[in-house]
Amino acid sequence: MSFRRTLTGVLGSAALALTSLGVVTAHAAPAAADPCGFYETSSDAYYNHCTSDGSRVVIQVRVAYAADYERCVAPGRTWLGSAAKIQGAHYVGRTC
Repeated sequence: MSFRRTLTGVLGSAALALTSLGVVTAHAAPAAADPCGFYETSSDAYYNHCTSDGSRVVIQVRVAYAADYERCVAPGRTWLGSAAKIQGAHYVGRTC
């Protein structure tokens, strides 16, 4: 094997590895923003309705040690309550 072929292979592998790391880093940054749907912080629970049409949707909120309930939410982030009390929320398939 010639020196040129070996050097080309090594440089190509290094470039591929660096590119892969850059892609992982680029995709990791948006995860810090508010995700769509239900999510929790260390203390609070939220539902983020991501839409571009301005629709309002009905979600079902699961509550610990209490009855679950439905709620109409507008586009954007809606505070649902303490993360210790809210166990989850999901879209039920209809608008309001």
